[in-house]
Amino acid sequence: MSSTRTTVVFVVMLMMVLPYLGTAKGRGRGSKWWGIARAGEPNNLVSNSIKENSITNSYLDPDVHATLRRKQRRLVRDHPGVVVAVAKGAKQAISECKHQFKNRRWNCPTKDFHRGRNLFGKIVDRACRETAFIYALMSAAVTHSVSRACSEGAIESCTCDYSQRGPSGADWEWGGCSDNIQFGVKFSREFVDAGEKGRDIRYMMNLHNNEAGRVHVSTEMRQECKCHGMSGSCTVRTCWMRLPFFRVVGDNLKDRFDGASRVLISNTGRTPGNGRKKYNYQLKPYNPEHKAPSKKDLVYYENSPNFCEKNLKLGIAGTQGRVCNETSIGVDGCDLMCCGRGYKTEVKEVVERCACTFHWCCEVKCKVCRTKKTIHTCL
Repeated sequence: MSSTRTTVVFVVMLMMVLPYLGTAKGRGRGSKWWGIARAGEPNNLVSNSIKENSITNSYLDPDVHATLRRKQRRLVRDHPGVVVAVAKGAKQAISECKHQFKNRRWNCPTKDFHRGRNLFGKIVDRACRETAFIYALMSAAVTHSVSRACSEGAIESCTCDYSQRGPSGADWEWGGCSDNIQFGVKFSREFVDAGEKGRDIRYMMNLHNNEAGRVHVSTEMRQECKCHGMSGSCTVRTCWMRLPFFRVVGDNLKDRFDGASRVLISNTGRTPGNGRKKYNYQLKPYNPEHKAPSKKDLVYYENSPNFCEKNLKLGIAGTQGRVCNETSIGVDGCDLMCCGRGYKTEVKEVVERCACTFHWCCEVKCKVCRTKKTIHTCL
């Protein structure tokens, strides 16, 4: 009787733990493809790839091949030229992440590893808001880069989006080459989300943030026009749809990062399915008084670690040695950046080029200036 009771208790406990198992080891596995950003320059992404300015993608470079899953490799083969766009997007995302967080305790550090899971360090194994931002930004970057590459003729399987043929205005008409956002979103869903496996909360979190990144790109599409007429009279305009500058997408996602929604770990009511139903679910907020996160919101369910001190386990360098702003009361200020440890002040002589002038033809001459700058560094 005692052994039966023990077995029942064990089974009950196991059922309670199972939904959380996916939130442990390996939960950043969907990020493996990020390593494509470190696999080399575009000319090294494929072997024997250049053929009349067209990329065949017949043979992937071994470093690229190692970062992709089977479905992702098939997508690259089916869409010649797309691997360069994906790599370009990944690098753009890394650059944008560093720009957005340059004055924060966590400044989006990256490591030079081929394996994408190690690209941003072990922070991606934690379901915090920093991880949410990275996932959304990487997804947005692929969407943006692939959509633009289509309109530039860099991908053989897609071209400009000519679907904008609806009603025109009184003094303008649809025409030109619109960026192919439809293809970009569709490809990003298939490629970026290919690495997400399971049915746990981390799986749902990653899918939501990936989709949020794509939504921020598609909703910022803007109309761009060109005038036609005698002597620039602009009697009629031809208009098309253009992607936003990626900085706009980065700024919007940074705003969502600051207001990210914390969700319940026990979000098991509506588990994502397949196809379109894969994204048809609603996460529950951690605070029942808060509204449910929208499609544009970033979601997380774990608090961010302490970025003040060095943590080798999470790959956190800490803020010691970081430059801070003595006069700022914001996150870049010495009080917050240095976490109350204090800071040191140094006056350094900086050598710069200055007073540059253009001389015909064709030379730029500059003077060498020495200036003294006061630099504050965290202890």
